[in-house]
Amino acid sequence: MLAFEPPHFGAGATLGGCVAAGLSGPRRAAAGSLRDFLLGVQILDGRGRLLVFGGQVMKNVAGYDVSRLVAGSLGTLGLIVEASLKVLPRPRAELTLDIELPQARALEHLQRWAGQPLPVSATAWHDNRLSVRLSGAQSAVRAAAEKLGGTTVAQQTAAPYWADLREHRAAFFAGDTPLWRLSLPSTAPAVALPGAQLIEWSGALRWLRSGADAATVRAAAERLGGHATLFRGGDKTGGVFPPQEATVARLHREIKAALDPAGILNPGRLYSEF
Repeated sequence: MLAFEPPHFGAGATLGGCVAAGLSGPRRAAAGSLRDFLLGVQILDGRGRLLVFGGQVMKNVAGYDVSRLVAGSLGTLGLIVEASLKVLPRPRAELTLDIELPQARALEHLQRWAGQPLPVSATAWHDNRLSVRLSGAQSAVRAAAEKLGGTTVAQQTAAPYWADLREHRAAFFAGDTPLWRLSLPSTAPAVALPGAQLIEWSGALRWLRSGADAATVRAAAERLGGHATLFRGGDKTGGVFPPQEATVARLHREIKAALDPAGILNPGRLYSEF
């Protein structure tokens, strides 16, 4: 399996799009991100050159691993011709628990469990319900379920739930209200913003449906040590991604100039200047 559980967002999804988007699903907090599983890529850059970065096996990189820059670059650095990804075996057993908890207590539980040797592979909190997926050996899953408590969810219900969460088919994601993606330290407290919230990755990913203005949302995320991205809808005139610090912006421009000097690859997709 692709352990980072990338979303498809439609039948036309491709492996290249998966790498270019750089998105990971519910298992990301336990297994790692797409970037962690990307072994190497071949890209066609803005000059028409075929460039090879990384390889097809583990421990193959000498020097700077440029392939990791391609992950999440949204096609601004090159056309992905080939990508090599590490896969992991599927777990022998999986079980989902449903626990009724308000947000503050759910975050406390998630932080405490993160420091324990538990086979937690995904978590999701919304509307005072905390869903916890356990994955691994049958004995480990059974022991963890007894320790955590809650109600066991039937597999025929649990599997579609996690798939709908990954693909944004869940009811939370429906509607025209702007959808914000807040990346925060998992130990951050509840986000004090108007609107509905859904929390994944043991507290590190906070989805927010809110009509609050961009400055308010981004300021709240920064106060908690993270950043906010306007994932869908809303007013994009102020930019989709959080503003960059000057040094980071300079590095982005230099990398873009090295791989796409004419600026022909998805111009303005990430930031207006490149």
